[in-house]
Amino acid sequence: MTSGAGQLLNPLLGSRALGEIFSDRGRLQGMLDFEAALARAEAAVGVVPAAAAPVIAAQCDAARLDVAALGEAAALSGNLAIPLVKQLTALVARQDSDAARFVHWGATSQDVMDSGLVLQLKAALPRLEADFARLIDTLAALAARHRRTPAVGRTWLQHALPVTFGLKAAGWLDPLLRHRERLAELKPRLLVLQFGGAAGTLASLGDRGIAVTEALARELQLAAPALPWHAARDRVAEFAAWLGLLAGTLGKIARDISLLMQTDVAEAFEPAGEGRGGSSTMPHKRNPVACAAILATATRAPGLVATMLAAMGQEHERGLGNWHAEWTALPELAIATAGALEQTADMMAGLELDPVRMQRNLQATDGLIMAEAVMMALGGKLGRLVAHDRIEAACKLAAAEHRHLREVLAADPVIAAELDAASLDRLFDPLNYLGSAEAMTDRVLALYQAKSQERR
Repeated sequence: MTSGAGQLLNPLLGSRALGEIFSDRGRLQGMLDFEAALARAEAAVGVVPAAAAPVIAAQCDAARLDVAALGEAAALSGNLAIPLVKQLTALVARQDSDAARFVHWGATSQDVMDSGLVLQLKAALPRLEADFARLIDTLAALAARHRRTPAVGRTWLQHALPVTFGLKAAGWLDPLLRHRERLAELKPRLLVLQFGGAAGTLASLGDRGIAVTEALARELQLAAPALPWHAARDRVAEFAAWLGLLAGTLGKIARDISLLMQTDVAEAFEPAGEGRGGSSTMPHKRNPVACAAILATATRAPGLVATMLAAMGQEHERGLGNWHAEWTALPELAIATAGALEQTADMMAGLELDPVRMQRNLQATDGLIMAEAVMMALGGKLGRLVAHDRIEAACKLAAAEHRHLREVLAADPVIAAELDAASLDRLFDPLNYLGSAEAMTDRVLALYQAKSQERR
């Protein structure tokens, strides 16, 4: 399993680490780990002979399987578990024909595949969490360092009011703190054994079904469910939705950075490096390549999440086709999102900022960006609507005549009578019109510190 574009593009559009976890071999090894644990659990509660378990477990190595033959057989059988069990049984039979009789005892194909998937997810989560922590720590440091660095705030892609870069970084950090909290909440619901037998009753195990379930869960270090979740797909759908939310937030960060990298803005840049961000024909280019990869994932993720949500309407005790749709959708989504998370963490760790350019851009509209500040000050004297109309007219005149707004306002006798030169100087300083930006940034940083303390 790769990012969906093949191994060649995995370093760009996916995660190498998760690509390995969700590779064909990783998938098969997860299933075999289930089979080995099943044999040990059933031996522990006396369902199968104790001597059978180590023989079965010894053959549960994906390197021993004929992967090509498995793929061909899966096309006929409808899933990978059936031919896998056949190959495993044959391997065990070569060592001990009696032990071979107890391979896959009491289980069904979906038990093997779903539990194998959960084991893959269990292996993937620490990597996701490590990059998560790295990105969150970097953004917190950026927010703290630039809590009073003034920059242009933009709405509808136009200059709006002064903000701080620290507030912008805090705005990226805040949803990531919630995503990390969501992950901590959903992990106990996700890392759960699947074991129900043919129709979810474990009838083939008689009255030992629950005992085997609990022993198997202990073997795999997974939670034991109250009942099998063969056709209740909320566990994996919830994780897919979480990945989609994360991809969307990473896409927002990448969108902002790519816009800040535009030649005409030039306030922030991805890390530079040999062979990074160049053009095949334009030597001067410094392209936002990490942003492009992150945005690609943010674009792809909703469709993959939709597949997982659409697959939830499964028939009766076992689904037909909709379960099959999950097999590629969830690994592809996990690989792509993990890759985007890694790219974002790397990008933000090496982010280059230009506060001088931020200051210059604040002056790019010849004072128009401070129009609201002047209007609010004048509104306290003339009334808000009168002040709004007066300042709006001054803004239009300043733009038409290519003059600085302060100059136009100083020449207006009505405004000059209410606001002297010192007042106008104060009103045209962006640092004096940041509102609660610093306090809001500090609130997010306090939340970050509190959450960090909880995790220690």
